[in-house]
Amino acid sequence: MDLNRRQLATLAAGAATAAGFTVAGASTAEAYQGNMERALSALYAALADLREASWNKGGHRVKAMDLIQQAINETEAGIEYADETGGGGAQ
Repeated sequence: MDLNRRQLATLAAGAATAAGFTVAGASTAEAYQGNMERALSALYAALADLREASWNKGGHRVKAMDLIQQAINETEAGIEYADETGGGGAQ
């Protein structure tokens, strides 16, 4: 699976945290986005499942994949917006 820059940064941050290191250059304004990150993970899992499904669904499988990709894009944009503006929390 191809990873974009945000996903690679998230993986690197998680690995550094697990190893007990501080990620250099991390902004203190970034808010924890646990709910959004979990939603993003679920969306990627759903997309992977649809890609593995048989193709004969009358176009509905492909449309669902397109809609999930749109949801992924919007979720990532929301996370980035909250990071940039210091937002976050349970909203």
